[in-house]
Amino acid sequence: MGPESFRSFQLLVVSFFYTYVSCSSVEQKIYVELKNTVPCVRLLNATHQIGCQSSISGDTGVLHVLETEADLEWILNTGPHPPYMVLMDAAFFTRPTMMKMKNSSRVAGVAVINSDTGPAEGFSPHTSCPNQNTGVYTDRYGPELANCNHTMWNPLGNGLSYEDFAFPIFSLKDDNQTQVIRKCFEDHNMRVNGSAPQYPLCAMQLFSHMHAVTDTVTCMRRTDLQNSFSINPEKLCDPLSDFNVWASIRPLNNSIKGHKENESIVIAAARLDGRSFFWDVGTSAEGTVSGIVTLLAAAQALYPVTQEAPPPRNIFFTFFQGEAFDYIGSSRMVYDMDNKKFVIDLDNVHSLIEIGQIGLRNGQDLWMHSDPVSRKNTTVNEEVEALVANIKSVASSLKLALKEPEATQALPPSSFQRFLRVRPIPGLVLADHQSSFINRYYESLYDTAAYLNVTYPPDLTPEQQLEYETEAAKSLTEVATLVARSIYKQAGGEDKFLSNITADPKTVAKLLYGFLIMSNNSWFSSLLPPEALGRGSILESSPPQYYIGLRLDSTVKSVTRFVQFILANMTGTVIGLNQSQCQDPKDVPGESKDVCVPLTDMYTTCIFMKSHLYSYSWVSGPALANGTTSPYCVRASVRLSKALSPAFELSEYGSREYSTWTESRWKTIRARIFLVASPQLEMMTLGVGVAVLVVSLVVTYFISSKAELLFSATRETPNTTY
Repeated sequence: MGPESFRSFQLLVVSFFYTYVSCSSVEQKIYVELKNTVPCVRLLNATHQIGCQSSISGDTGVLHVLETEADLEWILNTGPHPPYMVLMDAAFFTRPTMMKMKNSSRVAGVAVINSDTGPAEGFSPHTSCPNQNTGVYTDRYGPELANCNHTMWNPLGNGLSYEDFAFPIFSLKDDNQTQVIRKCFEDHNMRVNGSAPQYPLCAMQLFSHMHAVTDTVTCMRRTDLQNSFSINPEKLCDPLSDFNVWASIRPLNNSIKGHKENESIVIAAARLDGRSFFWDVGTSAEGTVSGIVTLLAAAQALYPVTQEAPPPRNIFFTFFQGEAFDYIGSSRMVYDMDNKKFVIDLDNVHSLIEIGQIGLRNGQDLWMHSDPVSRKNTTVNEEVEALVANIKSVASSLKLALKEPEATQALPPSSFQRFLRVRPIPGLVLADHQSSFINRYYESLYDTAAYLNVTYPPDLTPEQQLEYETEAAKSLTEVATLVARSIYKQAGGEDKFLSNITADPKTVAKLLYGFLIMSNNSWFSSLLPPEALGRGSILESSPPQYYIGLRLDSTVKSVTRFVQFILANMTGTVIGLNQSQCQDPKDVPGESKDVCVPLTDMYTTCIFMKSHLYSYSWVSGPALANGTTSPYCVRASVRLSKALSPAFELSEYGSREYSTWTESRWKTIRARIFLVASPQLEMMTLGVGVAVLVVSLVVTYFISSKAELLFSATRETPNTTY
């Protein structure tokens, strides 16, 4: 490359860089990017699609703030600048309003400003009969109870989460950016004396284009075709999936699947997940966290006594993931049990106690729900009556009020229903409601810590809040003690040991703080492995979200991780191994195992492929004064098992038996505002641009054709001396 060529190349690079920087600068001057936005995304099942999406290039509309009925009329009928992007407070995010917008061609999208406080009358975007198509009650089993015929469990459910919107809907935090949006509207779009505003107008653009369409059957078929014939296949959707967490008081040999001889098991269950209208947002304080905290505290209270005086029956704790979406976790565990693919089978199950919504307030009663259909079987009925008697006898000593609904009332939506679909198993569901849910914000953004009465005095530091015993902590401690003693008694434990089983209110307080206020606290940090605290930490300055989501890149939901390691510390044993021995104890005398493999790519917890009695976890330990920690090794029987619907294992994407929920993939989620000119000015600008282009082409052609005349130089005859 010669000097001239090199200089030309340098000039080209500099020109490109300048153009790129200039374009970026121009874009920043035109658009204001909005942060902290959460979209509504598309979900699909065997029959249809729900959720929201934008066009592939994003949807744009003139911004209008919805504050009154007159604003709604302006948006839907009289406003002269459709389509509109609607900014609304959460109070206007109701089914009647949203359905009017859905049926209008004048709405390009909606942005909802979050509120910490829900409407006093309640709000639930879920259906009024949750999971009605995958529960136990069908035309063949208790047809009179199917489809919530006698009991409408969620009467406030408006079904918004199950509508399909053709425009994007985003959630915004009520912060400085929201004020910027309002200021843009007030400066440019506000009506003056009822007259229409003049251009330029403030506009909003939302990007949330979804790749999947129609239903799970269509989406998975297209994905499978790409996997078969495309060099670079692109997935269109993924099954909702994560892991269940389980542990047993006496370790079970996990290398041998199926029936365990001479093993009778009492299952204690709770759910891990929740949801709301928006993606990856699910606070689920009463709906989910109350059950998680109660069962964890009960497990901690039970463990020492079961080691001192083991009951005849084993106790099996399990936390099911994905229950909000047609019982993903419980249906998978029952499927594996029924097909001898799990550590136990259904013949090993003696009975089941499930912890439902336990948001006890102001001396509310606790209700014991059972299945009236299976109780027609004499043997099952006798076992249920014995279980009820056990719980009532324990409750009388704790001064808790327990009641039973009418004998003909169906079970509320619960994981227990998936067990009953396969065989009649004695069991109860403990909940704070007799019939319809007391929870006014079921599966919504408003089911928060404040709604569960987890609040703190304003002068407390985060560490003091962690230890503070709220009213909710005191109530759930009583319930956890009741559950722990009842399980022990149901497992055949002796009454003389019951007084030694008492839940710790400090532990309950810490659990509520970590699951509802801030997971990044000293106690949670001490129970997790060091890898979970470093880069890509699962701890946050906010509570975890309980939406199940997708299992991509071998990741596990943070709430699943928290429950896994908290349960291991509560029901495990600290052993004197160093880090390398804990992560690979096969050569350690007394801890010898045949094979050890990492549980996931991210974490160093090991499981053992042949003996499968224990898992070993190297956890961070409490923080020391010098800023370091005191890590240790925990040996426990805690495991993870797949929470992936059997429909995807069987490739039965149109299944009516199992959950078929998938989440669409997407490339871009973003939101921005800018000023838009009038259509006339835009057309004029385009026309001028085209005219300039045509003139420049004509001039260029003329100059090119006359170049020899325009640019020729007269050559002078050189003076040559010979």
